[in-house]
Amino acid sequence: MASKPLICFMQISFLVLFPLFCSPISNAADIPPELTTPESPETICKSTPFPSSCISILPKAKSNVYDFGRFSIRQSQSQSQKFLNLIEKQLQRASTLSLPTIRALQDCQYLVSLNLDFLSTCTATVSKTSRVLSSLDADDVQTLLSSILTNLQTCQDGLQSAVSSTGSVVENQVLDSISNDSKLHSVSLALFTNGWVPKNIDASALETKTHSTFRNGRLPLIMSSQDRKIYESALNRRKLLQAGSSVVVKDIVVVSKDGSGNFTTINDAIAAAPNNSVASGGYFLIYVTAGDYQEYVSIPSNKKYLFMLGDGIGKTNITGNRSVGDGWTTFDSATFAVTAQGFLAVNITFRNTAGPNKGQAVALRSGADLSTFYKCSFEGYQDTLYTHSQRQFYRECDIYGTVDFIFGNAAVVFQNCNIYPRLPLQGQSDPITAQGRTDPNQNTGTSIHNCTIKAAQNLGTTKTYLGRPWKEYSRVVYMQTFMDNLVDPAGWSAWSGDFALSTLYYAEYKNTGPGSNTSARVTWPGYHVINATGAANFTVSNFLLGNNWLPQTGVPYTSGLI
Repeated sequence: MASKPLICFMQISFLVLFPLFCSPISNAADIPPELTTPESPETICKSTPFPSSCISILPKAKSNVYDFGRFSIRQSQSQSQKFLNLIEKQLQRASTLSLPTIRALQDCQYLVSLNLDFLSTCTATVSKTSRVLSSLDADDVQTLLSSILTNLQTCQDGLQSAVSSTGSVVENQVLDSISNDSKLHSVSLALFTNGWVPKNIDASALETKTHSTFRNGRLPLIMSSQDRKIYESALNRRKLLQAGSSVVVKDIVVVSKDGSGNFTTINDAIAAAPNNSVASGGYFLIYVTAGDYQEYVSIPSNKKYLFMLGDGIGKTNITGNRSVGDGWTTFDSATFAVTAQGFLAVNITFRNTAGPNKGQAVALRSGADLSTFYKCSFEGYQDTLYTHSQRQFYRECDIYGTVDFIFGNAAVVFQNCNIYPRLPLQGQSDPITAQGRTDPNQNTGTSIHNCTIKAAQNLGTTKTYLGRPWKEYSRVVYMQTFMDNLVDPAGWSAWSGDFALSTLYYAEYKNTGPGSNTSARVTWPGYHVINATGAANFTVSNFLLGNNWLPQTGVPYTSGLI
């Protein structure tokens, strides 16, 4: 059916006082002299993970970390374009490839296109200054450079999985390019970190502070029955927002399966959203009424600052059943995927019903920077919630799954969430997290703060672990979280032999409950029981710089430790 016209209402603005967390840009005099002193590539490259690759990339003449950093990032941009051309050339011979391989190449095409956009932003930033950036500006670029590595790793993982499962052949040139490009991107990230990222964090950010702009713990958009009637009849939409609301909404559309709204599908509503909105302009609100929406949703990067509001967990349900077992890549198995900055979801269930025997099957994948999920449920089995990349926050959400059901390489904080391991296939255990950090300079990791870990109804005696290291620098921290007796005394599980046991960073801080006893935990070099100073690094205010962007969402959060 034809969509109904969009109905707009007056923007209701509000005053947000952003905490002065970030230090001002340093004066030139504040820059350590070693950063501006010309050095040889051999000296500069010692601080990178791949010194020999770094030396081969940089010009031979002496220079400083800023000039070398700019050169490296421009090289990353140029090489990414060449790799995209190579991928598109591979796709031109799709008739000779298996369907899983084609899908993996299409993932690569999409991910490398994102990388080119990210690198354009990074180049613009580093071209403007030869000095340490503010914490916020530096974190923005470090996030993008970290995501570039993650995107390329995802491309590689998908291709290798497709080749191993089908025997399809991908030219060695593709896999060689991934390996070489990853080293180049790693060098760019290291040089940026050494030159532009501030070494000291403002101590005022360590204070404990709870922000809650929801009155009586409720979303400002709660509707009375009369308001709902007014809303669904497209009359006087302004009544949806309480006076003094902390959420700025510029446009509203309704999705309803019975045809009473503007659209009957979520995808049609997303297509109607404006492109490249900015935070100050307010959200485009998509209100999805109660119902089961069996559709695959992918929100592209240009649909920024969307606010998707449902009628509640178990009421507004978005459902799919794609899986690796049925030939999809893990990346593209997601029922719901979003890469658009500033995405906000409230009161929605995201579900993948493929079941435990279909392998990896994602309910939600987010590569959306500054994305927020409040009072949502993520339901699946293996690989339920793919926190793929960038900065993300989850508050008062429910997460159900089996193997590695919270995984990815975002900088992400889960706060006041419920984590429910489910019954896997016979012989499988339930590692909750599989964090995918591949580089020591990535600002990524999974922080689980003030959450609750309890067994789903049918878990039985399945061994449950806090996580296992998917990639070499895997980083996960549990803080002030209740752990029931389902958590194995060892706490953590190996991935394969001694892989990553000395390079990972796993930590626990003041957890409670029968599963929180650390006396019998693993003794790996990378495992730590930390104090408050160490734990503060993984709070909303420090790990996500959340005081700078979460207030506009209206979602309550605790910025520091409890």
